[in-house]
Amino acid sequence: MLAMGTYFRPKIFITAVLAVTWLAALGYGMQVLLKYETTPGSSGPLTPQWPSASTVPRQPDKPMLLMIAHPHCPCTRASIAELAEIMAHAPEGTAATVLFVTPSGAGSDWDDTDLRRSAAAIPGVSALTDENGTEAARFGAQTSGHTLVFDRTGNLLFSGGITATRGHVGSNAGENAALAALRQQVPDRARTAVFGCSLANRGPCPADKL
Repeated sequence: MLAMGTYFRPKIFITAVLAVTWLAALGYGMQVLLKYETTPGSSGPLTPQWPSASTVPRQPDKPMLLMIAHPHCPCTRASIAELAEIMAHAPEGTAATVLFVTPSGAGSDWDDTDLRRSAAAIPGVSALTDENGTEAARFGAQTSGHTLVFDRTGNLLFSGGITATRGHVGSNAGENAALAALRQQVPDRARTAVFGCSLANRGPCPADKL
């Protein structure tokens, strides 16, 4: 019995060490994931009015929503889902455009993705290609999912993200503010953080590696 007990003690110790190591790794992984999900992307200088150089079609008689997206960003699926919610509750005839940034030298089908098709399927939404991110730069967008609402005269009413965190679907301050602006109401806030991939990213989204 003594020999058997002596034999099992090292095994119990090793098992305990492995368990602690696994729990520590799991905790670290969850911490990294949480930090990634709650860290907003960047944005450039915002224009207070619709850029005069923009070639994006705009209806001058009603508010306009514009989203700028990376066609390969899985985080932006949540933004497209929230856009569908906004359009379902926006005033009749509301127009929205989603610009999908295509880098210089990319193939003609680079932005032909499920994300773009999902956006185009939303009633009232047009999906357009933004070659080399020219329009994104004009509007000051650097992160996928950046959404802007302009009034009928082209004044900026809202700018930011319409998800609470990266890839999270559900009611949030950005969504509510964008919808209020489209209803020609004063939004609770004019700015929110944007959660998504960098529009300049040409490779896989970092979220695919987590």
